[in-house]
Amino acid sequence: MGLLERLRKEWFILGIVLVIAVARLEPAVGVKGGPLKPEITITYIAVSAIFFNSGLSLKTEELTSALMHVKLHLFVQIFTLVFFPTAIWLFLQLLSITPINEWLLKGLQTVGCMPPPVSSAVILTKAVGGNEAAAIFNSAFGSFLVSNAVFIASALIVLFLTLGSSSSVPFTSIFSQLFMTVVVPLIIGQIVRRYIKDWLERKKPPFGAISSCVLLMIIYTTFCDTFANPNIDLDKFSLIIIVFIIFSVQMSFMFLTFLFSTRNNSSFTPADTVAIIFCSTHKSLTLGIPMLKIVFAGYEHLSLISVPLLIYHPAQILLGSLLVPTIKSWMVSRQK
Repeated sequence: MGLLERLRKEWFILGIVLVIAVARLEPAVGVKGGPLKPEITITYIAVSAIFFNSGLSLKTEELTSALMHVKLHLFVQIFTLVFFPTAIWLFLQLLSITPINEWLLKGLQTVGCMPPPVSSAVILTKAVGGNEAAAIFNSAFGSFLVSNAVFIASALIVLFLTLGSSSSVPFTSIFSQLFMTVVVPLIIGQIVRRYIKDWLERKKPPFGAISSCVLLMIIYTTFCDTFANPNIDLDKFSLIIIVFIIFSVQMSFMFLTFLFSTRNNSSFTPADTVAIIFCSTHKSLTLGIPMLKIVFAGYEHLSLISVPLLIYHPAQILLGSLLVPTIKSWMVSRQK
């Protein structure tokens, strides 16, 4: 693969680096009250656009293709939304006594609470030759119930970050904004899709690229607020440790899902195991960043909280891609 082709393939990750660099050079453009007016254009318009786009692009008919594989779907959802955040919370109780930046640790907890992603798990499952239908179902299921997933994930974030804390949380304002900027645009997108379905199937608009571009705007304004605040300082030690922890967590959880799904009494096929490994351990950046923007609105440390999720996204793609040959070899040998 040539350099230009590689750059074209990884344009979104490069875009994240670029918008953070631009925010560092000229933070005044994207700060609250600045020329871009992010308190309106980002908080309401951009976030709503992402979920309208999700509703418009979601093929609800795909939900029926793997509906009956209930045990696999329950495994993925329970691991993602129960085991994952609980294990991270317990781990963070140990890390809380270390000098690691507390806002990065809070960000690590939010990663654990995120729902599964819409695309990366499906792409990697397909690359290996695993149960693509199951992977599509879990992605479609997560998208179809994205409003529920976002509400559940937001509730988990609030729960785990306030355990043992006396701080109060504005539940009403958080969930009312989630409803207006997530649920309503998603429903409208699905309604519009019913009327223009044939046109969408014929033209195939780049839904993923559209959401990614809007997401880059959200990331840009988030870091503008950070770089415009002289009181925020991120030490390199904390950042390096967080990167190490994220890679370790991903490897550990992929290994755990492999062990659980290959037990003698699990009844999962090798192809099922492949889908489970990727769907259970991947976390959604597309849903996550807008969600953090709502839940932590007004927090001056919002960008630090979002850093672990920004690291987790490329890390899960990188690790998954590196493991594709090994997992494929294992699956083929088991099927024989």
